[in-house]
Amino acid sequence: TGVGSGYNGSVEMSVTFSDTAVTAIEVGANKETQYVGDVAFEPMIADILAANGTGVDAVSGATFTSAAIRSAVNDAAQQAGCTNLDAFKANKVVHEAQDPIEETYDVVIVGAGGAGIAAAAQAAQDGNTVLVIEKNAQVGGNTLVSGGQYQSVMPYLVWDPADPDATTGVGYDGNTYNKVVESIATLNELKTILNWSEEPFDEEYYKDHEFVAGDIEELSKHGVHAEYLKAEIQAYLDWAEPKVAEGAGQLTLFSTVNLHIFQTYYGGLRPTADMSSWIYGDFALVNQFIKGGQELKQWLEAQGSTFVENTQPTLIGALWYRENEFVGATIDGVDYPGRWGTYFKAPMNTVLATSETAASNKIMLRTTAEELIVEDGKVTGVKATQYDGTPVTAHATKGVVIATGGYAANLNMVVDSNVYWSSEYVSTSTKTTNRSSLKGDGITMAQAVGADVTGMGYTQMMPISWIDDGNLAFGGGNYAIYINPTTGKRFVDETSERDVLSLAEFRNGIEHNGTKGVFIELANASSKIPGPYLYGNEDVEWRQYVRTVDQLAELFASLGLETDADTVRATIENYDKAVMAGEQPEGVKKTNPNALIGYAEKDESGNYLPETYKLDGVELRVRFMAPSTHHTMGGIKVDTERHALDAEDNVIPGLYAAGEVTGGIHGGNRLGGNAIVEIFVSGRT
Repeated sequence: TGVGSGYNGSVEMSVTFSDTAVTAIEVGANKETQYVGDVAFEPMIADILAANGTGVDAVSGATFTSAAIRSAVNDAAQQAGCTNLDAFKANKVVHEAQDPIEETYDVVIVGAGGAGIAAAAQAAQDGNTVLVIEKNAQVGGNTLVSGGQYQSVMPYLVWDPADPDATTGVGYDGNTYNKVVESIATLNELKTILNWSEEPFDEEYYKDHEFVAGDIEELSKHGVHAEYLKAEIQAYLDWAEPKVAEGAGQLTLFSTVNLHIFQTYYGGLRPTADMSSWIYGDFALVNQFIKGGQELKQWLEAQGSTFVENTQPTLIGALWYRENEFVGATIDGVDYPGRWGTYFKAPMNTVLATSETAASNKIMLRTTAEELIVEDGKVTGVKATQYDGTPVTAHATKGVVIATGGYAANLNMVVDSNVYWSSEYVSTSTKTTNRSSLKGDGITMAQAVGADVTGMGYTQMMPISWIDDGNLAFGGGNYAIYINPTTGKRFVDETSERDVLSLAEFRNGIEHNGTKGVFIELANASSKIPGPYLYGNEDVEWRQYVRTVDQLAELFASLGLETDADTVRATIENYDKAVMAGEQPEGVKKTNPNALIGYAEKDESGNYLPETYKLDGVELRVRFMAPSTHHTMGGIKVDTERHALDAEDNVIPGLYAAGEVTGGIHGGNRLGGNAIVEIFVSGRT
C-alpha cells in the first residue's frame, strides 16, 4: 500500500506486483473530490498497468490527484523492492490517434462547467442538437470546486411590504416556510444605503483622497449608479425601527432584487492601482443575471435538482444574506447528492435523455478545443483534439458558445494583465483555488477571430484558502474573527468584500513556507461552515485545530508562532461583549456578525443574555488560511444576448460566450455567490 498527497489529503493505493510487473491496482482511502479528482483513478490505473510504470500523462483537470496516484504507486513499488525505480517512473503509454471525427450540430459548446451545461440544457429544451466539448475527464469545471451556493433572493423567505408582519411564506414548491430572521445589525448598512448620494459617481474626489475598498460610509458620499432603491429600504425601516424600540433582537430579513443589483455595483466599483481609471459592472448585464436568477431554482428543480428551501445564508464576501444551498438531484427515483447532482446531473439528463433530439446530442470528454472555424466572416465550428490525438471537426449550423471559464490557474496571464494588485502580493508563484485546466483558452481562441476583451486586469483573490496548496477552505466571515498572528488582534471586518479581506491579510498576515498573508481564523466549533466541508472538527496540520482558549498558547508554540494567547483571549472577549450588546468591537468594526466565538444563551426575542456568557471550556475552531487566486473578472466582451463583440462593439456572427470567460459583469470584485447564478443565467441566455 502506497501513499501520495492529493487535493484534499492523503491518497492510498493498494498495488499488486509480480516479479516483473504491476498486475493490479486498487484505490484505497482518500478524500479526493467526486467527479473532479476521482475521475483520474480509472484512466490513470489503466495507463499505469499498460505501461508497467508511472511515466503516464496526468488527467486534465485532476492534476493533484494524478500526481498523488503516481506517488502512491511509486511508494508501493519501492516497498515491493523495485530494482530500477527511475525506469519504472519513466515507463509510459503512447496512445494512438483514431480516425478523424467530423460531425455537425445546431449548437457546439466549448466547456462543460456551469455555463456550458446550462447552455446545453437550454439549447436541448429549445429543440436544438448539441455537442459539448470538454477537455477534462468529466463535466463540472470550476463549479465543482466552488462553494456551490448562488445568490438570489427568495421572496417567500424575506420581508413582504404587502404583509409586513408575516412570519411565513409559500415557496415555489407550494409548501409553507418560516421567513428568515437576522440580527438587527443589518439595519446599519441599510441606513447607509438609504442615505447614499444620488449624484453621479464622482471620480474626481478620489484623485486627491484615498479610495478604501469596502468603506461604504465614505463611498456613499460620492455618488451612485442611477438605478436605486431608497423607497424599498425606507418602507422596511418604517416597519423595523419600532420593533427594535420594543426590544427585538432579530427581524424578518430585508432582501430585494434591487438591493442585490446595488450591492453588486458598489461591491465591484474599483480603481486601477494607479487610480487612472475605474471599473464597475455593466448595468444591463448585472440587471440581467440578477433578475434571471429569480427563475434559476425553478428551472433546475423542474429537471430534478433539489435545494434547501427554507434558508438564505451568507458566505465569504457575499455582503448579504441571500445564498441558496444545493442538495443534489433526484432523477428517475435515484438520488445524486451535492453540486454534481444539482448543477450537472439534472441538466445533463436534459441534454442526453429527455430532449426531443437526445439521440443526436453528445458530451465529448478529454477533448481540447484549439481553434474556431470561420467561414465567410461567421464562426461555424470548432477544431479540437482528443486525449489520444484523434482530430475532431465540429460544425455548428446556429452558433458556437465559448464557456471555458476564467484563467486564475494561468498565473502568467494573471500577472501580465494585472492592473489592480501590487506585485508584492500577486506573482507567478501565487497559489490558486482553481482547477489546473482554467488557463484562459477560450479567451485566446475568441481573440484569434477578432473578439475584444474587457476587465482583464482584475483578478479576485479568495481570502480563505489553505496555505499549503491554495485550495478553497470554505467558510464565512459573519460567524468568525480573523486574527493577526503577530499582534493577536482583529484586523479587518470579516464580512467585507473578498479583495478587501485579501488585501488586509497580505498586510497583516505572516509568511509561512513561501505563502504570504497567513492569518488565524477563530470561530466557535459549533458554527456551521458553508460549503462541502471535509474536515468536521478534526485536526489537520496547518489547516485546522480544535482547542479551548486555555489551550491556544500551547498550540501557537507548537507551530512556532509568537502569537500571545492572552491577547487573543482579550480580543475574543471584547468582540463577544460588543456583539451581545449590539455595539461595535474595539478597533475594527463588524458589519453583520451573527454568532459569538464563545457562548451565551438568547431570550425569546433573540437577544443575548450576557450573564450566561462563557469562553472557558468552549471549543474553538482555529484555522490557518491565506489568499490565492480565485476568479478572473476580465474576459470576452459580450452584449446581453451573449454575442461576442469586437473592439468596435460589433457582433461576431456565430460566436457567443457565457460564464467566467466573459468580462464586464462583476466590475473589479465579484460578490460571493454571484458566479453560480451568473454562469447559469448567461448560459441559458
